Amino acid sequence: MDHATIFILLAGALGLFMAWGIGANDVANAMGTSVGSKVLTIKQAVIIAAIFEFSGAFLAGGQVTSTIRKGIIDSGATANSPELLIYGMLAALMAAGIWLVIASRAGWPVSTTHTIVGAIVGFAIVGLGFEAVKWAKVGSIVASWIISPMLSGGLAFFLFRSVQKLILNTDNPIANAKKYVPIYIFATGFMIALVTLFKGLKHIGLELTTLQNYGAATVVGLIVMGMGILFISKLDLDPSDDKDFHYANVEKIFSVLMVVTACSIAFAHGSNDVANAVGPMAAVISIASEGVVTQKSAMPIWVLLVGGVGIVLGLAMYGKKVIATIGKKITELTPSRGFACELAASTTIVIASSTGIPISTTHTLVGAVLGVGLARGIGALNLSVVGTIFMSWIITLPAGAFLAIFFFYFFKGIFG
Repeated sequence: MDHATIFILLAGALGLFMAWGIGANDVANAMGTSVGSKVLTIKQAVIIAAIFEFSGAFLAGGQVTSTIRKGIIDSGATANSPELLIYGMLAALMAAGIWLVIASRAGWPVSTTHTIVGAIVGFAIVGLGFEAVKWAKVGSIVASWIISPMLSGGLAFFLFRSVQKLILNTDNPIANAKKYVPIYIFATGFMIALVTLFKGLKHIGLELTTLQNYGAATVVGLIVMGMGILFISKLDLDPSDDKDFHYANVEKIFSVLMVVTACSIAFAHGSNDVANAVGPMAAVISIASEGVVTQKSAMPIWVLLVGGVGIVLGLAMYGKKVIATIGKKITELTPSRGFACELAASTTIVIASSTGIPISTTHTLVGAVLGVGLARGIGALNLSVVGTIFMSWIITLPAGAFLAIFFFYFFKGIFG
């Protein structure tokens, strides 16, 4: 078997491994709020993630991939020795996959984006030289890791405050929930549809004007809202349930909304984070088959399929620990709080996806959970868990880098 075929097979296997890690860690935190607030069982979360992560990766996964590829390394540095980029990308996938397994075992919600960026920077320094890394680009990515949790935390804080003001702290919370929850459902459907239209459908060849995009997103929002109203009308609301917990019936209404936001965050996550697995994979395949480093590598359909399948398998097989951390250990979540987290996070993710900045879904979601906790007062947060999560975030970048350096020399030793 020639080297090119071996490289393509290796890229497929390691891409699947990395996507599995994304499922075990990243998708778990995307679904953690729904499971933590008892709206979805683990099984239901896996099914929703399977459908919507896959759709997001497949329909809208094109934009961020090129940023991960071209943005961090100067492609001119590898022009004369394309094989170094192959070893490096394989090493990055291996390193990131291993770190995600370690973190998932410990129940740490770490960032796959962090991990892969750290890994790519690590191999580039030793394999291509310090100057081959575009440090300004790396700096802007690092800045987005600080900005994204702050943005989603702020959004979640104000969203939950609006829920308190319009629904929870009123004389008739059930009537107000029936009145306002459909508006929140519309906002969710509109937001996700808009981003998908603006971003994702370009590579299918669907070119719409801005006005048509807004019109179509409004229609989708109204359809989703109509379905939401239908489900809410079928809920069995029993006033006696409110004896033990004052808002039991209101939370039932919010659980309909949680299912909508869970779908939307899975879609947003698939569109943004599948690039972490399929980007390096597509790079290896294009160099191995063409023998040169191209500016843009075509994304074969099977590569996106491998990414989608790996993500779903990782969540189903190993997602429970991270789900528990996000859903139960940071702050106590109910459907109304979980909704605020998810809508804030998915809005932040889709804004980033549409600008091509690879932000971390994990940071965004943890930021949103913190924001909702703060809306109830600092005492509502488990600060020791928050501290552990922040520590795992700091370790992730160097861990990815050092593992990638080790595997870079390993692959170079075998094939070089």
